[in-house]
Amino acid sequence: MKVRVRLRVAGVDEAGRGPLAGPVVAAAVILNPARPIRGLADSKALEPEERERLAKIVRERALCYAVAWADAEEIDSINILQATMLAMRRALLGLAVPPQQVLVDGNRCPCPEGLGFECLFEAIIKGDASVPSISAASILAKTTRDALMRDLDPRYTGFSLSGHKGYGTPAHVAELNALGPSPLHRRSFAPVRVNAGFDEAEFA
Repeated sequence: MKVRVRLRVAGVDEAGRGPLAGPVVAAAVILNPARPIRGLADSKALEPEERERLAKIVRERALCYAVAWADAEEIDSINILQATMLAMRRALLGLAVPPQQVLVDGNRCPCPEGLGFECLFEAIIKGDASVPSISAASILAKTTRDALMRDLDPRYTGFSLSGHKGYGTPAHVAELNALGPSPLHRRSFAPVRVNAGFDEAEFA
């Protein structure tokens, strides 16, 4: 009789690659097979209340999880793709238990060097909708980032961060046009760069 060995699989996903302001947040989650969670899905497909409910359950039932981010200054310094990979590496480094396999939403994986553990890495396009551990990571990343933006709202009056969470909505662009960028804004992103008066070559 063959004994089936379960690998410790860490799902990894991010939230906040597209906004004009705020950090990009990544989460890594190793689910506990003995404590399954119903309803996991791509965080973008869930209503806010359901995301928050599931995020609480993930934190309670997961074998371990970690959330990390890269801020606007880091995004401007190394570009949004590399900042996303950096946030993912930080999340993996934060796991209390080393994974034996890492599944990442999308088509790229963070660099495995220097993580302190050796395992298989695999990128899965639309994995947040099909792989439970990635769905869980998607939910934690999204709810954490939304909470961060709500907490930052009082410090950056006039930007309605609690509402648009830094995304480039018409209201946010109008606020940016009226007030100019704050320290929270990503100056390498075109709408912010224009309002900040930077030369195109500065972030080429």
